[in-house]
Amino acid sequence: MFARLAARDPEPETELRYTDPYTLLVAVVLSAQATDASVNKATPALFATADTPEKMVALGEKAVTEKIKTIGLYRNKAKNVVALSRKLIEEHGSAVPKSREALETLPGVGRKTANVVLNVAFGEPTIAIDTHIFRVSNRTGLAPGKTPLKVEETLERVVPARYKHNCHHWLILHGRYVCKARKPECWRCIIADICVFKPKTPAPA
Repeated sequence: MFARLAARDPEPETELRYTDPYTLLVAVVLSAQATDASVNKATPALFATADTPEKMVALGEKAVTEKIKTIGLYRNKAKNVVALSRKLIEEHGSAVPKSREALETLPGVGRKTANVVLNVAFGEPTIAIDTHIFRVSNRTGLAPGKTPLKVEETLERVVPARYKHNCHHWLILHGRYVCKARKPECWRCIIADICVFKPKTPAPA
């Protein structure tokens, strides 16, 4: 499976727009229960004004709320972004920490967000489980599991080491554009012959 995905897209990347670990962290926090596209529409204006923890705290929750109001759950996310920025200043010298444990102490940061930051910003072979990866892992039979953590643990066990760094990018993109939730496009799937999902969606007439 991963040999095929790698052959099609050797260097997959997150679709979130960012410039450094801090802006990546903020973008991932904003992307919870929202699309990357919606986040990418809001963050250019936000980062033009506040691309460091200090600037974000100075901008303040009310102004952040105004800049991200097109994103779902924007009020709570604005609160978290300002709070995590303040904590980065006070406890981490304004730098994004490089451990999952430290990241998960930041407001608005759970295991998935921490794993994305560790993988994308710091090159760690972590696997972040979102709705796309959860669906693809279960539907294909790659890593069945009833919870995101179970799927993550199974992927950690079954994915060859050489593919782990890019694993979650491949699965996210495959779920987003091919193995869609309501109507998977099986007719153009490069792993359809080794996928356990039945019945396969036929090609459109």
